[in-house]
Amino acid sequence: MACPHATEAVAYVKSYHPTWSPAALKSALMTTSFPMNSKINSEAEFAYGVGHINPAKAINPRLIYNAEPIDYIKFLCGQGYNSSLLQMVTGDNSSCSTNGTVWDLNYPSFALSISPSEFISRVYNRIVTNVGSPTSTYKATVTSPHGFKIQVNPSILSFTSLNEKLSFALTVEGKLELEAIMVSASLVWDDRVHQVRSPITVYVVTQ
Repeated sequence: MACPHATEAVAYVKSYHPTWSPAALKSALMTTSFPMNSKINSEAEFAYGVGHINPAKAINPRLIYNAEPIDYIKFLCGQGYNSSLLQMVTGDNSSCSTNGTVWDLNYPSFALSISPSEFISRVYNRIVTNVGSPTSTYKATVTSPHGFKIQVNPSILSFTSLNEKLSFALTVEGKLELEAIMVSASLVWDDRVHQVRSPITVYVVTQ
């Protein structure tokens, strides 16, 4: 029943924002969801995603992570698609001449796969669009699991107009503790009234 429930939620949000892209609608639902307790389910985000969606809250997400077709083209190229395979998906003359990385898709969550005991440093680039108050300032709050250092640059985003876009980079450094298979963290953009939350998951690659 998850699919029809999520579909109805998207339709509800779209009734308030008919011009929003599918990516923007998805972002609104994801960043306004209620986080769930990973201690109850050891699979955490792999079991329940970003949490429990709240359509009433999603109609006013304040910030959205939008994505255009070019973003998905770069993502597929980063996945190893060549131009022939890419054109089978796009149906046009798109090519993989544009460099792209999987982790830079403008998606409202962050996932990092590592090998056991591997120390890793990964940078994720994101762009958020202001769909809330024309003038607003958001401060980044990060929860970092033991063994990891997570930083956001810049850590403060100040908007001066509606639909303004600002970029930031999130850096994850560290390694999982022995026998750990995954850890959960989060990034929250907070203007002291509203919170825009994105989950961060680090997990071990299994063969």
